[in-house]
Amino acid sequence: MEIGEILRTASVWVIPVLLAITLHEAAHGWAAWRLGDNTAYMLGRVSFNPFRHIDLFGTIVLPAILIFTRAPFLFGWAKPVPVRFGALKYPRRDMVLVAAAGPATNLILAILSALLIHAVFLVPDDFGKWLQLNLLNSLWLNLVLAVFNMLPIPPLDGGRVLVGLLPEPFSSWLAGVERFGMFILVGLLIVAPMLARQTGGEFNIFAWLVGEPVALLRDWILVVTGHR
Repeated sequence: MEIGEILRTASVWVIPVLLAITLHEAAHGWAAWRLGDNTAYMLGRVSFNPFRHIDLFGTIVLPAILIFTRAPFLFGWAKPVPVRFGALKYPRRDMVLVAAAGPATNLILAILSALLIHAVFLVPDDFGKWLQLNLLNSLWLNLVLAVFNMLPIPPLDGGRVLVGLLPEPFSSWLAGVERFGMFILVGLLIVAPMLARQTGGEFNIFAWLVGEPVALLRDWILVVTGHR
């Protein structure tokens, strides 16, 4: 890939990636602060400034590698927002709300991106094309993050939502899975597909669990926002 193409590709991904990943984390901090835990607020993490949330590898290096190698999925993270669930007013209920705040923010950003596409014609053509690519990437990326993070596997947000909703002893059992959560995700998303390809098969669980729901949500948003 030539330098010019690298710069063009980066220019339409940097802003969507930064906003999607960092505002997701900021939303967790804001929700926790409003529900009684000021830990993130005191650390300056209840902020829309993406530089307060950037993790060098998870926010920049890994997404860049996946984008430029044209990986079949995009993955990344910001610095996790610290939350003391015991400080929340109603810990069990509020844990669900804090966890859901990140994916909800991504869904809102996706809808806003779709709405803003209508305004592209107001700017000069060259800038308009660049802006439209940013907004289309933002729409897709935010939906991917929203759906992926709601998978019911701790430490993903969906896992924590489920921990807050399940009765005992299922809640405690699922919470205990968190220490192995990242290994489970790596196994499902990376190791299993690689092994399947080497044996002549196909195991693309990301497309099934994330890709299909994202496509349905994208179609719904495009209809609701007047693009179809």
